[in-house]
Amino acid sequence: MATVDNREGQDDPESEDEVYEVVDLTEYARRHQWWSRVFGSNSGPIAEKYSVATQIMMGGVTGWCAGYLFQRVGKIAATAVGGGFLLLQIANHSGYVQVDWKKVEKDVNKAKKHLKKKANKAAPEINTFIEEVKATDFIKRNIVLSSGFVGGFFLGLAS
Repeated sequence: MATVDNREGQDDPESEDEVYEVVDLTEYARRHQWWSRVFGSNSGPIAEKYSVATQIMMGGVTGWCAGYLFQRVGKIAATAVGGGFLLLQIANHSGYVQVDWKKVEKDVNKAKKHLKKKANKAAPEINTFIEEVKATDFIKRNIVLSSGFVGGFFLGLAS
């Protein structure tokens, strides 16, 4: 604590000695991080090792890479599925392929029933897996990195 003595204004009755507190901003920033107030005192290992700018940069770069790859793979998959469907339609129209639509409908209905049975059996296993992973805890502990990743992912999709 530092005290400032205001001797110049002694003639002024309104002036009094004012006390000022000297605050070390680096120590204050370490103790009062905004995400600690929002998400609790456990900020996670990444938040303790790297600065906020580094975390945003790391999250942004990895997010951009993931978004870019997602975009490219998505385009390739859509082209392959669409092209295959187009070729099948051309082959069907030209008479090279005869489609038994009754059998297709029967097989689709059979697959639906099978998927419904599997989905009902798999639901407890999926819920247990989600509880074990606790992705929300990771995101809460590494909110800066996660937000950088999301922003980078959307930029990667757009580029």
